[in-house]
Amino acid sequence: MTVRSHRLGLWVIWSLLVLLVASVVAGIMVGPVMIPARTVIASLFDVQDDSISAIHRIIVLQIRLPRVLLGLLVGSALAVSGAAMQGVFGNPLASPYILGIASGATAGAAVAILFASGSLLFLPMGAFIGASVAALAVFRLARGSDGRTSVLTLILAGVAIGALFSALTSFLLFLSSGGEKLSDVLFWIMGGLGRASWTSVAVLAPIVVAGISAVLYFTRDLNALALGEEGAQHVGVNPESLYRWLLVLTTLLTASAVAMAGTIGFIGLVVPHVMRLLLGPDHRRLIPASALVGGCFLIWSDMAARTVLAPAELPVGVITAFFGAPFFLYLLKTRGASL
Repeated sequence: MTVRSHRLGLWVIWSLLVLLVASVVAGIMVGPVMIPARTVIASLFDVQDDSISAIHRIIVLQIRLPRVLLGLLVGSALAVSGAAMQGVFGNPLASPYILGIASGATAGAAVAILFASGSLLFLPMGAFIGASVAALAVFRLARGSDGRTSVLTLILAGVAIGALFSALTSFLLFLSSGGEKLSDVLFWIMGGLGRASWTSVAVLAPIVVAGISAVLYFTRDLNALALGEEGAQHVGVNPESLYRWLLVLTTLLTASAVAMAGTIGFIGLVVPHVMRLLLGPDHRRLIPASALVGGCFLIWSDMAARTVLAPAELPVGVITAFFGAPFFLYLLKTRGASL
């Protein structure tokens, strides 16, 4: 990495941090009750001001701040998972949603909701088990007899496994027989941040921070993998070990995000690809940039979900799909011949 390139990367990261701060403030301001930026900042820094009502402080600190922070964590987890998958397979179509991992996590979360009361202990565990089963099935199906992974087979296997787990989730919906559990499962299918709380933020934060930190540890190996498996081996990288580690990490990040916010698709597809176009393929810059932009993207998508049909609230997964589905079709059209 040249000095000029390093400076550019630092400038981009600092710019994205400023964007993140602005996004957090905007995410707290926007809602059924619009809150001035001055009130938001005063509440966040515990500035005593008699002109600020106690109700506004409660809305900022107990309702909107945990919602925005949860969006930041979930968006970052999904974007980093997508960036790691695209680096491993060298293809912009790889993402937790396209490869069926998110659908597996949703089905696992649905099982936990119906049979384990959806507690904060069993819900992430169920989502992780479901995501792990889906991931292992997809990669087993895509692995050829020569030990190589066909990207085309990988995408097709992901679509098929995703459809299978979606059918399982639908079956579980049928078994739920209405009531609160049906509502909970529907929430996980559509995805949203409406049930955010400080507890969910406290549970998700250490997992996401540890997972992203671990992915950052492998950025040099991901860069070496761009040389091909033989080239990576020549510089001391074991591709098979790298595949396994990143499979575990991306599954953990995806499952944790789904457990707290439901199925929110296409962030892991769109954000890493756009960042790669802007910053290049160096994962030392790509991973942290994807984490920041993924968080910002989900915060802004959630703001749109709250305001487009106000006072009704759209599932945020619907908003991300409006952006992601056309982008996926564009990639399929422009890159399909190279799969």
